Amino acid sequence: MADPRQENRDGNDRENRFLLVRLSSLGDVIHALPAASALRESFPSARIDWIIDRRWKRLLEGNPDLTGIISHDLKHAGGIAATIRELRGARYTCVVDFQGLYKSALLAFASGAPQRIGFQSSYAREGLVAMLYTDRLNPRGPHKVDHNLTLAERAGARIGQPRFPLAIRAAEDEVVSRELSERGVAEFYVLNPGGGWRSKCWPAERYGQLHRRLASRYGWRGVVTFGPGEEHLATEVIQAAGNPAPVAIPLPLGPLIALLKRAKLAISADTGPLHIASALGTPVVGLFGPTDPARNGPYSADDISVRNPGHSITTYRRGASYSPAMLSITVNQVEDAVERRMGLA
Repeated sequence: MADPRQENRDGNDRENRFLLVRLSSLGDVIHALPAASALRESFPSARIDWIIDRRWKRLLEGNPDLTGIISHDLKHAGGIAATIRELRGARYTCVVDFQGLYKSALLAFASGAPQRIGFQSSYAREGLVAMLYTDRLNPRGPHKVDHNLTLAERAGARIGQPRFPLAIRAAEDEVVSRELSERGVAEFYVLNPGGGWRSKCWPAERYGQLHRRLASRYGWRGVVTFGPGEEHLATEVIQAAGNPAPVAIPLPLGPLIALLKRAKLAISADTGPLHIASALGTPVVGLFGPTDPARNGPYSADDISVRNPGHSITTYRRGASYSPAMLSITVNQVEDAVERRMGLA
């Protein structure tokens, strides 16, 4: 039997109503953006909504590929019930769950959509959730972006060149202009020492040592980015850098996107700001240890990932201390990667 979505793709596709489920986190949301773009290019008149944790809603705001954004607090029973009522009222024809967790798969199931697409149990983070899908797929390709596109293709999308639409608001860019001006910063690059898991991070003092070398050799000025609870990391970078010291600028998500767009380069471990910078087309040097850059690294072939395979065992378990793999990365290695990425080697 012909797939009605395929028949409608080049004609009237208004009857297609897609719900995309990726609730968190920052980098994972970024990696799902091309799947939404592929669906929009294939179904220009369809309804395409995305349900996301309120904390990360800003990543989707202004996205031209989406019809709507559903952002709710799913930690309370009242919020869950209201969300389910909203999902069922939309009468989605297809749900694509990029997350593969019970909370995401249950939302897909509760929507009442007749087609629910997700990963097979061997790939999903919580394997039994696959029972809640009508279509279960093993991902193709090496990268998380490719894996997500596998699901979009099952929903009827034609896969082209991946796009990562991130909107920058004028008011947020103005905030960045003011913060940089107050610190006397014009051209700059970004150092991001933090991350969700300490085992994925590179020691803050090494970022400072790297800044000292780049400042001495090229006169570059660094801007240190950090999230809530990471203030001590920014302080450690600055103390290790000496004079001239980088500047630390705490920014909420919207202005952070604007800052990374302006940067000449971003240096970071496998965490949100690295993936934002890569999505924006900012040159990136990524530092990897326990996680595999082929799967989670910058998507652009121009960017450089530093990893020492002999010291690295691929794992996605959260560690509370620096991993041997990340400690094996030297300042010399990162300096060399920066020079190669910037065409200075």
